[in-house]
Amino acid sequence: MFCYQCQEALKNTGCITNGVCGKKSDTANLQDLLIWILKGIAVLEERSGRPVSPETGLFMVQSLFVTITNGNFDNASITAQIQKALEIKKRLLAEAGNDGTLPEAATWFDSEAAFAAKAKLVGILTEPNEDLRSLKELILYGVKGLAAYAEHAAMLGKEDEAIYSFVVKAMASLTRNLTVDELLAITLETGEYAVKTMALLDTANTGAYGKPEVTRVNIGVRKNPGILVSGHDLRDLEDLLVQTEGTGIDVYTHCEMLPAHAYPAFKKFKHLAGNYGNAWWQQASEFESFNGPILMTTNCIVPIRPSYKDRLYTTGMAGYDGAVHIEDRPKGGRKDFTPLIEQARSCNPPKEIETGTVTIGFAHDQILALADKVVDAVKSGAIKRFVVMGGCDGRHKERSYFTDVAKALPQDSIILTAGCAKYRYNKLPLGDIGGIPRVLDAGQCNDSYSLALVALKLKEVFGLDDINKLPISFDIAWYEQKAVTVLLALLHLGVKGIRLGPTLPAFLSPNVAKVLVESFGIKPIGSVEADVAAMAAGK
Repeated sequence: MFCYQCQEALKNTGCITNGVCGKKSDTANLQDLLIWILKGIAVLEERSGRPVSPETGLFMVQSLFVTITNGNFDNASITAQIQKALEIKKRLLAEAGNDGTLPEAATWFDSEAAFAAKAKLVGILTEPNEDLRSLKELILYGVKGLAAYAEHAAMLGKEDEAIYSFVVKAMASLTRNLTVDELLAITLETGEYAVKTMALLDTANTGAYGKPEVTRVNIGVRKNPGILVSGHDLRDLEDLLVQTEGTGIDVYTHCEMLPAHAYPAFKKFKHLAGNYGNAWWQQASEFESFNGPILMTTNCIVPIRPSYKDRLYTTGMAGYDGAVHIEDRPKGGRKDFTPLIEQARSCNPPKEIETGTVTIGFAHDQILALADKVVDAVKSGAIKRFVVMGGCDGRHKERSYFTDVAKALPQDSIILTAGCAKYRYNKLPLGDIGGIPRVLDAGQCNDSYSLALVALKLKEVFGLDDINKLPISFDIAWYEQKAVTVLLALLHLGVKGIRLGPTLPAFLSPNVAKVLVESFGIKPIGSVEADVAAMAAGK
């Protein structure tokens, strides 16, 4: 095992025995094998010369999603995905033929008994050149995050063959002896397709559920038994709400599912009671006190405590050994959440852990509706700075930096956020500027797309020729691969001077980090005082 795909990589170098995330080495190795086989499938798909089929494209993005941090800890389900991958590869190889020039990833087949041994031979460190390895992993992690967003869009009926084709192109490129410059070009192209994929998901979400509205969400509890839904998949939440309507069971959101409350289609469900808890890493205590069933629709899962293991369910690409997995929905139908509903009937109501409300729903349409008010506030000097503090939250105590920055920013600053990093400051009494809240929450991590649209619109309104001339700073928290995707999207859009923390990614070699610093001005976060002063000064 060697893994350094997330911010928790051991000593910011890499996990080599077990993952800090809780993943065991045998699970990590199986995921390495799945990734390697997907590279082979990509090579064979390219050889076909025809458009990537929706079936193969969806399988690719779902399989990549399986390997994302904190997503799937279940060896049996990962093994099943490998078996499916080998079946697809066998069909593609028969179609393409083997002329002796194919990489082993495209031609290797064996029984399940050989998986564990082979997995140890195909991991990250098989690329000996540190810089090439660094760029290949940067591409892979960007594609993994992109794949997660593409999978969510597909579940809502929105797919794009061009995105699937790029996934194939990028994965196939990882099997080749490319130069640093060639890999850098694909890295930037990953950012381009990250923007396209987030735009597709935005269209899918708003097409299915309406455009988010500014909404105050209850963070207390009611007296009914409840079901808690975590993760990112809005389609799963919809299926559960439909099936629990009229049952006397309330449904609560957790972590990245909070933004669901802003969509008009979900507001009709009176039993959507509110949001329970905070960011993903606090789930152990929060799941315990919730008392009812918990549905994990995607990552992020932390190792499950015995006190609630019998109440935790997974679905989609998520999985955990010993947890009940809710199977995929039949075509045209809904997933069957009967086990959760039946269990909830016998559970106590959630234990209250906080009270009050949080305000959400500032996606691009809502912020742009305030455009005149915002522009006037900027021109009058009431707003002097926008600070994008989106991204991921995590367990490291150093992440209190983002709370302290939010508190220390001048009162004439507006915080734009998306993703679970907001839980570091979204409940602070930071006030407003002329009726504009000082924290504008656009939604899930994929809704960073909204923040990019707002920045581009402001650039247009102020008649600027460069997004970096706006009074806007980027102070981004990263944890896993979707945050890498968002970062590459921002680089594609021309954003420079991004602060990234709490550490720079372990997978960036010194030379690759130097290129990103020199080309895009990426910098590690510093002290709160120094960074706030620099951002206020436009640096």
